[in-house]
Amino acid sequence: MAFLVTGEDTKHTSMFEWTIAPGFSTGLHVHRVQEETFYVLEGESDWQVGDERVRATAGTYLFLPPGVPHNIANASDKPARVLMTVSPPGHEHYFEELAETVARGAVEPDKIASLRARYDTDQLSALRK
Repeated sequence: MAFLVTGEDTKHTSMFEWTIAPGFSTGLHVHRVQEETFYVLEGESDWQVGDERVRATAGTYLFLPPGVPHNIANASDKPARVLMTVSPPGHEHYFEELAETVARGAVEPDKIASLRARYDTDQLSALRK
């Protein structure tokens, strides 16, 4: 994940370029305050947005307001690249802490749940890497 704009740059939004690995799934989750936008740059991914399923390919744009359960998954055998914004900013710290946690080895689900809860994310189903 490349941080393009963070809370150090602006008080309104953060922006990331995210490479979604084959087989990865965020698990169904919801944000209480954050709104997110996604623009697929290359590859394809499968999204659940509320009750709707979306097969997102290059050029697909998605807006996720707060309170909408969603899952982002890559069921293909190739990486997908996505441009992502999160408003308000600060979610970059979640990704930093998640990377540190995963780098330390086996990850306990309760640690991930605690991390997500601190960053406005209620996990509704399991994260898969």
